[in-house]
Amino acid sequence: MLKSLDLNISIIYILTILAIGLWVGIRHRRKSKANAAGEYFLAGKSLKWPAIGLALFATNISTVHLVSLAQSGFDSGLLKGNFEWMAAFTLVLLALFFVPFYIKSGITTLPDFLEKRYDRSSRDWLTIISVISAVIIHIAFSMLAGGIVLKTLFGLNMYVSVIIICIITAIYTIVGGLKAVVVTESIQTVVLLSGAILITYAAFNRMGGWQPMVEVLKSHHELNKLSMLRPRGDSSGLPWYAVFLGYPVLGIWYWCADQTIVQRVLGAKDENNARIGPLFCGFIKILPVFIFVLPGLFAYALAKTGHLDISGLGLDDKGQVNSKGIYTLMITQLLPSGLIGVLVAALLSGLMSQVSGALNSISTLVSYDMYKRYRPLASDRQLVLTGRISAGVALVFSLGLLPLLNKYESIFDGLNDIIAHISPPITCVFLLGVFWKGASAMSAKLTLWFGSALGVLVFVIGKLYPDSIIGQVPFMMMAFYLFSICVAIQIFFSALYPVQHTAESSKLYWRSVWEPLQGVAWKGIGNYKTLSVLLLLIIGALYYVFR
Repeated sequence: MLKSLDLNISIIYILTILAIGLWVGIRHRRKSKANAAGEYFLAGKSLKWPAIGLALFATNISTVHLVSLAQSGFDSGLLKGNFEWMAAFTLVLLALFFVPFYIKSGITTLPDFLEKRYDRSSRDWLTIISVISAVIIHIAFSMLAGGIVLKTLFGLNMYVSVIIICIITAIYTIVGGLKAVVVTESIQTVVLLSGAILITYAAFNRMGGWQPMVEVLKSHHELNKLSMLRPRGDSSGLPWYAVFLGYPVLGIWYWCADQTIVQRVLGAKDENNARIGPLFCGFIKILPVFIFVLPGLFAYALAKTGHLDISGLGLDDKGQVNSKGIYTLMITQLLPSGLIGVLVAALLSGLMSQVSGALNSISTLVSYDMYKRYRPLASDRQLVLTGRISAGVALVFSLGLLPLLNKYESIFDGLNDIIAHISPPITCVFLLGVFWKGASAMSAKLTLWFGSALGVLVFVIGKLYPDSIIGQVPFMMMAFYLFSICVAIQIFFSALYPVQHTAESSKLYWRSVWEPLQGVAWKGIGNYKTLSVLLLLIIGALYYVFR
């Protein structure tokens, strides 16, 4: 339980964030009343590479990220750090191939790309999938992580905690608005990263260094926890080949074909800034293994030596330690009073930002990409009302998902398990659309339909019959299998329904893999090709060390 000092600091911090949000929101409304759209688009075309890289990283980091990666470090060691380092490969792919393509096509949203490259049906389907993924991935899992934080710190019931978060989030969204969310999120990211570094240092210091931790792992025959690449048949279900075959399917969807991520790149000042920004993010993505995952591994070693009391975590259904609350436990036991309050407030306010941002995104998609399509003459009042209703429905639906999502032993595995079943058809139509002239509109539509239906079917069967053949397939390999089927579906239907390019779609694919690499590049170390090679070499060296 937190001390009164920490509680007071948490309250003051949250009130300060709310005050900043209120001030920024009011100031922005007054400033942009006359020309809101012009101001928005001008700002969107002035981003330089440092801002793009930091924005990509900030968008990726959340309460879920911190809580779940620490849990994975405690449970399986550095293994789940693959999701951080493998991101570098997809960010290189984004910088080299997708960025120049998106800028060349002049798109404003990724559903817009699917309509230009294929047809309106593909755009509508991607909009629907985007709403569903926002509800599950960004809202429901965020609430689950927040509920775990509050339960560990205050002993509150999980669902009571979630209701409290919903109320605070509603107030925060109404008072601050979207502009306030962006500003406060940047503050919270700095606090979260600083806190993560502090916790890593505290755990390292309490353990007495790296070697004592290694000795503890050795004495318990757990040295494999230091390995990122596991052999075939590893109990984690994530052998090395599953990482290299399955992650690109998830990663290309998340980093190259998700509107939330790519929107930052589309706001670049020019093509070189748009290319360097993702590469900068790729270099930053090296850090989470050491400041998010590694503290969980230190916590495991500290618990084994009696330097960390984990008795309060309880046991799960299998009689194992319920490690979902390990991050907040580390905060309370490894950090001094005072800092604890700031970090707790940052975790919760970061959660509010993510949920409110997702609700705003859902409102926009439903109001403009769905409702306005069928009611083109709808008034602003009707659009706002539709957005509010859709946000409320999304919030209620997310609450209903919590009991199901809480059954996952690991938040991180649960999150990626769902992404593994959602992403394959989207990754497929984007990849083939960009690199293959013959990808037809009908094939894309049918791939999205059949691929999404197959993903849901396989997911349901795996959960209802966990001992079946489908239920025994690790989610990373399932992502690869589903992707392979989607590629076969799109190729088959492209042959059955040959492509009929429009004047616009005929310009929206690369004639060769070398074409996007011909753009003008900065000289020296700022050359995007040089930075790409350097990033890949560093990641390769890290994999060699932690193989």
